Amino acid sequence: MDLRAELLKSIWYAFTALDVEKSGKVSKSQLKVLSHNLYTVLCIPHDPVALEEHFRDDDDGPVSSQGYMPYLNKYILDKVEEGAFVKENFDELCWTLTAKKNYKPDRNGNSVISHQDAFKLWCLFNFLSEDKYPLVMVPDEVEYLLKKICTAMNVELNSCELDDYLSQEPQGQGGLTVWQFLDMVNSGRFLRGIEQEAISMAVEEVYQEVIEDGYLWKKGQLRRNWSERWFMLKPSSLSYYMSEERKEKKGSIVLDKHCCVEVLPDRDGKRCMFCVKTSSRTYEMSASDTRQRQEWTLAIQTAIRLQAEGKKSLHKDLKQKRREQREQREQRKAAKEEETQRLKQLQEEKERKLQELELLKEAQRQAEMLLQEEEQRRRQQHEEMQRTLEIQLREAEQARASMQAEMVLKEAEAERQRKRILELEDMQERLQEALQQEVKARQDEEAVRYAQARLLAEEEEKLKQLMKLKEEQEEYIIKTQREKQVLKQEMENKNKCLEEAQKQLEEVRVNRQRVDQDVMAAQRKLRQASTNVKHWNVQMNRLMHPIGPGDKRTNVSGGVFAGYQPLLSRRDSSLK
Repeated sequence: MDLRAELLKSIWYAFTALDVEKSGKVSKSQLKVLSHNLYTVLCIPHDPVALEEHFRDDDDGPVSSQGYMPYLNKYILDKVEEGAFVKENFDELCWTLTAKKNYKPDRNGNSVISHQDAFKLWCLFNFLSEDKYPLVMVPDEVEYLLKKICTAMNVELNSCELDDYLSQEPQGQGGLTVWQFLDMVNSGRFLRGIEQEAISMAVEEVYQEVIEDGYLWKKGQLRRNWSERWFMLKPSSLSYYMSEERKEKKGSIVLDKHCCVEVLPDRDGKRCMFCVKTSSRTYEMSASDTRQRQEWTLAIQTAIRLQAEGKKSLHKDLKQKRREQREQREQRKAAKEEETQRLKQLQEEKERKLQELELLKEAQRQAEMLLQEEEQRRRQQHEEMQRTLEIQLREAEQARASMQAEMVLKEAEAERQRKRILELEDMQERLQEALQQEVKARQDEEAVRYAQARLLAEEEEKLKQLMKLKEEQEEYIIKTQREKQVLKQEMENKNKCLEEAQKQLEEVRVNRQRVDQDVMAAQRKLRQASTNVKHWNVQMNRLMHPIGPGDKRTNVSGGVFAGYQPLLSRRDSSLK
């Protein structure tokens, strides 16, 4: 926190105190008085016409805080020099303006702290408050300040009671205002049984520790005598004055990384001594007690370290660290809440997915039941189709067996026909038998042709069934592509049955070809038998009518054949 920010906090209280109507605006006359007092306490040359010139377009109306800020920055804060004024006087001016309106101690005089202690607590509050307006102090800083005061009195703070109080107290902007803080201290809730003097001493000690001012005895360089001086510590210097009013500055010790602090033994009637060594001189000092010496040596060493690190103040650095720790806690808390929210969302998502999974399982069970029913139905259809194919195959086997039996019969008949043809050499009855065999062979041929036509019809029917099976197979393939892999095995079985049916059809075709060949052989045999019958007829005619001496061939032949004409005609009619 720089000097401008510290000054703006106190000026903000003074400005809000002048805003009687709480409208956020202050009359120009009141701002003139405030600006004049600020010029005085900040030791700045007064410019009486600057305010009028700055607000010359708005002579009668009040001025808001935003309207006053440009003037305040340009004519007052930009001209402030650190160390050229007493900041305590500046704080007292702003405290006086704001305390009249806002600070309300107990009228019966039963207040725990005095008016001066309230002023110091107000200064400490401004130092520890957040850099946001309206100014508030977060609960952690309130607890820190109260612990410092209680530690100075060797009293332990009841943190649980403080937490209860802070939870019951309405907090704006995430913390307590200075007036709520002062009312809490004046209530005596946390300082029961402690005298006002002890509280004042503790507040003074904490104030001097935080503000880093106080009295020390210093040994002179030339006269070597001891003088009490008011010391004010800053990161860059340790200044000392005649008194705490800081009107007469006696000197300053420049602090840098080459400086060091050492504790000295008691001598010359002085106790609790220590020295500050610089590159050019050694300053000897004496504190009132060991505790004060330890605080000063630690504060000076910290100031030297902060100067080397480029920081401003120990307590400001500690405040910044506490603020960073609070921010880290808030970030962790926010991250934890975010993680909790995320886990909650994940849990809800998990429950939703579990519900969806249950629904999917239920749907899967129903689908499996439907699939089982469909599979059972297809299995029944397949079994029926298989039974139908088996029946057809058995019929085909029976047809093939009957055809084989017929072929055997035909072969035996052919054998008998051959025997009958041989017997025609001896008698005409053999010729008759041969003619009968010819007629029977023709009948057998007709029967074979009929059987062939029937086989062709069966073959055509089988082809139709095969085409139908192929169409059913294609439809079945289209359907089974949407089903599970299990149905592929059934399709393969069906394909095997179809291949067996095709093989059986091929065997029927081969049998039909064989029957055709047998029919052709029977026809050849029939033609040969016919030829043999004709030949035997001629031979028999020759044998039965021999040619006598003196007979003419024509007459003999005509006479021979004339006697057999009725017989041949009867045979032809019987053959037909």
